[in-house]
Amino acid sequence: MTEPDAFTTALDGPVYVVTAAAGDSRAGCLVGFASQCSIDPPRFVVWLSTANHTYRVAREAPYLTVHLLRRDQTALAELFGAATGDRTDKFARTAWRPGTGGSPVLDEADTWFTGHVEGQIEGGDHVGFLLAPVDEGPPTAGRRGRTPLLEHDDVRDLRAGHPARAPSSAASVSRSG
Repeated sequence: MTEPDAFTTALDGPVYVVTAAAGDSRAGCLVGFASQCSIDPPRFVVWLSTANHTYRVAREAPYLTVHLLRRDQTALAELFGAATGDRTDKFARTAWRPGTGGSPVLDEADTWFTGHVEGQIEGGDHVGFLLAPVDEGPPTAGRRGRTPLLEHDDVRDLRAGHPARAPSSAASVSRSG
């Protein structure tokens, strides 16, 4: 990854693995841009690079699954962040099961949710996928005493499986409902 600026360092937040399935295709990637964006109704947005294999699958997928990683899950982060789905079947290297709409749920992740894709928002070299949660992993008893979350700074030296930018024609904004 490139060296973060002071602002990015101050915002050091969690990273996620986002998975998608459409037709016979599955994909997943490490995501650093994601956030809850509404309380009522509950909504979450994940931003996928238009250069990413996962973006190409996700734009056709009705559901995406968002997995929160613990700091001790760097190997899982490396699998989904350093390998590209264009050349690697990431799902052959980790245990998973099909969730709602076939969206892959990673067995190693103890915190996850699946969201229906309500729409897409163009944001430069990333497209935001607005998700309405429809399913989630078993509830956990809170963060106290648990392994800290995996954050941006923990994966700073991870070499991405693809360049940060895609051709500008790759971006697609669509779908509502």
